Amino acid sequence: MRHFVVTLTFLVPFESFGEAVARHRAFLDEGYSAGMLLMSGPRTPRTGGIVVARAESPEALRAFFARDPYKLEDLATHEFAEFSPVKSQPILAEWIS
Repeated sequence: MRHFVVTLTFLVPFESFGEAVARHRAFLDEGYSAGMLLMSGPRTPRTGGIVVARAESPEALRAFFARDPYKLEDLATHEFAEFSPVKSQPILAEWIS
């Protein structure tokens, strides 16, 4: 598996997202269920979000996030940064291997 930090940048004020937030969170639940996502949450200040993820390839991760309601509704952009975790807390050993 390859590891990534996904940075979301909001294109409109968060206050205008409405029901898209629930659709986005349901979408993320799919990634958690598939073992693709480790953690996610909003940036401070609330100008976007951060997701720590893993996937077989950058293309697989991009294909997954292409279905994000925030992308489909032109509410946010996604930037993908691949990294190689060389140090981590022992609790993450199974997720990283």
